[in-house]
Amino acid sequence: MTETPRPQNGPRFLLTVAALIVIVAGLQAAETVIVPFLVSVFLAMLGIPPLGWLRARGVPTPLALVLVLLGFVVIIVGLGLIVASSASEFTETLPQYQERIESQLDAVETRLADSQLLRTFGISVPEFPDLVIVPEEGAPDGIAEVDGVPEDVPDIDPGRTLPFGQILPFVGTIFSGVTNFLSYFVIVFLLMVFILTEAYGFPAKARAAFGESGGRLFQFRTVMHQVHRYLLIKTVVSLATGLTLGLWVWILGVDFPVLWGLLAFLLNYIPNIGSILAAVPPLVVAAIQPGGGVTLLLLVGVGYAVVNLVVGNFVEPSLMGHRLGLSTLVVFVSLMFWGWVWGGIGMLLSVPLTMVVKIFLEDTDEYRWIAVLLDKSPGPVK
Repeated sequence: MTETPRPQNGPRFLLTVAALIVIVAGLQAAETVIVPFLVSVFLAMLGIPPLGWLRARGVPTPLALVLVLLGFVVIIVGLGLIVASSASEFTETLPQYQERIESQLDAVETRLADSQLLRTFGISVPEFPDLVIVPEEGAPDGIAEVDGVPEDVPDIDPGRTLPFGQILPFVGTIFSGVTNFLSYFVIVFLLMVFILTEAYGFPAKARAAFGESGGRLFQFRTVMHQVHRYLLIKTVVSLATGLTLGLWVWILGVDFPVLWGLLAFLLNYIPNIGSILAAVPPLVVAAIQPGGGVTLLLLVGVGYAVVNLVVGNFVEPSLMGHRLGLSTLVVFVSLMFWGWVWGGIGMLLSVPLTMVVKIFLEDTDEYRWIAVLLDKSPGPVK
């Protein structure tokens, strides 16, 4: 009797892993080319609905394209000005925050020193060092890094300094990604112009390439439709979240309400943990700003909790539906992976990119099981 040869899955698996490693290394190496193109594609997807709306009302395509592009320019330049002015204002306010933090530390030290319970157990309270906030290199308004100590801050022990860039490093990474995007704005803008110009002629090209009823054409349409729908829903929901939370902290009198609203808008693109990260900076500022304290911190926290619970558990799930669902673990892992590959922009685009991969895998027989594992529902993906 002859034995049926077993399939050699080991070499095939190793080959697949090696191919993935090569692809990831290529994505990192081509970051300067791929990232502007992806940002342009996603922005163009957001520009297609207003472009179609203008064309449906008789506006000539060239004029409609110019109006949509002007709208993008106004929005992006406005965001850049908000970030720049808020960063400058925050830098000027740092000494006040330093004094506030030092006074709170002194109060805590005094209470601990006067504690009868600590005295009973013979516990000595160490003296808190003075806090000096020292910004890093590359920050706006001529702030310099402290390898040792900057020249304009004499006699500072580096062990007692708190580098500005180490406060909320994750949020800083996101803003670094936004800054990088603004730095190559011209490239992104030109690519977006060409994409929008080709938008209405591309379906005819796709039909000519894949055929009227080809599977590839259907797959491409499915991917574009789902990603387009996700981006529109996420943008509208994020805008509403940012406006609501910005208004809330403004009513409460927290410093820099526009900046916190903008931060809530940007980080809401990152599901699950984005809303938590967006709440940290205003909570810290509410606790340490002059006139702030525990009451203000609690009010800010309650507002963020209510808005994010309503949006995350009711509004977004009802609008997104099953097809756009990704499991919480997949969202977090994709956030880490794309952030490692492309930094802050990768974090912001992590969910759309993972959705593209998932939708493509759904339409394959060999890798459909991966799409099922990525999906939020335990049932099979149809």
